[in-house]
Amino acid sequence: MEKLHHELWITHAVNVVFGPIAAAILRAFGRDVPVGAQVIPDYLAMLIVIAVALTALSLVVRSRLSVENPGTLQVALEDFITAFQGLLADFVGPKGPGYLPLVASIFVVILLSNLSGLVPGLMAPTTNLNVTLGCAVTVWVYYHLQGFKEQGVVAYLKHFAVPPGSPVIMAPLMLIIELIGHAARVLSLSLRLFGNIFGEELVIVILASLVPFIVPLPMMFLGLLTATLQALIFAILTMVYLGGAVAVEHHDEAHH
Repeated sequence: MEKLHHELWITHAVNVVFGPIAAAILRAFGRDVPVGAQVIPDYLAMLIVIAVALTALSLVVRSRLSVENPGTLQVALEDFITAFQGLLADFVGPKGPGYLPLVASIFVVILLSNLSGLVPGLMAPTTNLNVTLGCAVTVWVYYHLQGFKEQGVVAYLKHFAVPPGSPVIMAPLMLIIELIGHAARVLSLSLRLFGNIFGEELVIVILASLVPFIVPLPMMFLGLLTATLQALIFAILTMVYLGGAVAVEHHDEAHH
């Protein structure tokens, strides 16, 4: 997929700014980095740009926050936060809104990563499996940590061996099934996002090379929908997994 984008100007710009720092870090760990080499790949350069842009936007919005006279952007962001708090309350429970920072952040980053592929001269970082796998592993580690925090280590691990409604005698088998199921979530999250965005961008590139300007436009519009939908699906699945991790005790109480 990198070849489809040739050499991105954004990669060159990011390497000019951050390349020497990255090269120095790699050399400190014993990696041989040739002088003038492209240290930061395209997908990582795009993620850096997205992170810097979001940070700058956050600082601007923070400096203009107003209770008496909120601007259009502030109102839109407040509506966005309210909507996500409602979804978290529905999927996770009363404590759901407390997980807003991670869930909303990962939604925004994935959405912008997906949409950036529709901009000429840029690429979607989510067309690289390293990015989608990183997001999936982040979610996987996070919801297990929250499960440990809410239930305690012993009670949370016990839930894997003896899920609600399962007889104790089936504990060894259920433990294996649960562990496989949770490991599969990482593959499911990463491959679903990667496959959809990679396939959509590949189709747009092929159509643009065959019949430029007009024919790719419907696919680009479809790409807008796909980018938003995939980011929302990822966020909702994160909420579902969080709900399952922190609400184990409720299931156990209902069972008894």
